[in-house]
Amino acid sequence: MTAAVVTAAGGAAGSDAGPETAGERGAGGVPKRQPAGRRRATVAPPPAPELDDAELRGALEAILLVVDEPVSELVLAQVLEQPPERIGPVLDDIAAGYTTAGHGFELRRAAGGWRLYTRPEYATYVERFVLDGQSVRLTQAALETLAVVAYKQPVTRGRVSAIRGVNCDGVLRTLVSRGLVEECGAEPDSGAFLYRTTTMFLEKLGLDSVADLPPLAPFLPDDVEELADATR
Repeated sequence: MTAAVVTAAGGAAGSDAGPETAGERGAGGVPKRQPAGRRRATVAPPPAPELDDAELRGALEAILLVVDEPVSELVLAQVLEQPPERIGPVLDDIAAGYTTAGHGFELRRAAGGWRLYTRPEYATYVERFVLDGQSVRLTQAALETLAVVAYKQPVTRGRVSAIRGVNCDGVLRTLVSRGLVEECGAEPDSGAFLYRTTTMFLEKLGLDSVADLPPLAPFLPDDVEELADATR
């Protein structure tokens, strides 16, 4: 009788404590501890609210005022947490608005992205302010070397010299220091450094990519091309 009462009392106490599965108890009926490394799943933050057109326009303008190189529509969409398809039309509208208003700057595509630029008709005044009247124009030799790199990239220093017919070491160093040309690895066979144009080069010419360069082959004599190929 006593054992039955104890058993019944134990069952009642168990029912008051709430249901437990067998897997939640260890030996002797002691509840198992949760592993120390187990954590509750974190709740993902709510999605960013969608900006209206005026807010999106203001946010884009604020970012474009501080970038130092063209920024792509995808990056802008990620930063603002907005659908990528909204960014392009708003940027086009901003650019058109600047042109209509006659601002001293413009928004345009360059090097696969967007950036604010001084309008060409006001470039002289900006150069005068920034450079204090000092001329920094490239020499004819530098322009020719830059053209070779632009059309033959990636290209070695030796091949550039062969095409131009003169040593181009010093000129290439100048172009690198100006930020127009950069090293981009080495040629597998010879180990010679390879050179290519930079994003700044595209910006200076107002190009989106090197594919937008005008065709040059019709202006190159065959013997120059053959000499260049022989020195690769």
